This record gives sequence, C-alpha cells and structure tokens, in this order.
Amino acid sequence: MGERNVLGGPLEPCGTDPMTGFYRDGCCSTGPQDVGRHTICAVVTAEFLDHQRSIGNDLSTPMPQYRFPGLEPGDRWCVTAVNWLRAYQDGYAAPVVLACTHERTLDVVPIEALRENAVDVPDDLENL
Repeated sequence: MGERNVLGGPLEPCGTDPMTGFYRDGCCSTGPQDVGRHTICAVVTAEFLDHQRSIGNDLSTPMPQYRFPGLEPGDRWCVTAVNWLRAYQDGYAAPVVLACTHERTLDVVPIEALRENAVDVPDDLENL
C-alpha cells in the first residue's frame, strides 16, 4: 500500500510549480531522512510567510543550493508539521489541502486543527 493522507486515502500530489516535497517529487511524502517531517500541504499566505520568517524559517528567499525557489502567497508547499502547528497556535496557520497532507502529520497536529484550515473539506465529515 502506498502512502496515505490524513483522510485515510491515497496521498495526492501537493504541487509542482514550484516543485515541492522533501524529495522534490511534488508530494508531501516522508521517510527516515525527513527529520523535519515536511508533511503538510499548505497554500501559503503572506501572513504565514511573515510568521515563518519571524521564527527563523524564511520561506520567501530563494536558496538554489537546496533547489528552493522561494515562495509567494498562493503557492502550495509541503511545510513541516511543527512549524505549521506553531503558526496555528500563533493565529497564522496557512490553509491546508487534506488529500495532499501525509497521515504522519497526525503524530504532531490534531485532525481538528487541520480540518479548521482545510480548503478541501469533504461533504461527509463523519469519517474524519
């Protein structure tokens, strides 16, 4: 069985423009090398990017050595569960795409917090 999302279905691609994912494969896949757990597919906002910069995680400045283009509001990006949770707690959470958010996120972030900020909430919430 392949990787699963927080809804229990197959993990769907998050974004390819820019190419996201710890493995730069467009998905929020994770594995042993991904110690930061880049598992949440976020649609970044200006407020989220500013918050990340304020906590020492500059997602706006390009860093070609890491194949990182720098993000702009509206980009979809696999962000770390811990940093997204901090933004959520501080009131700056970026919207998330549940179908593209890896199930391992639930080890760090409650499903309720993700659902609150989901841009792809299914019609039937009973199974969440």
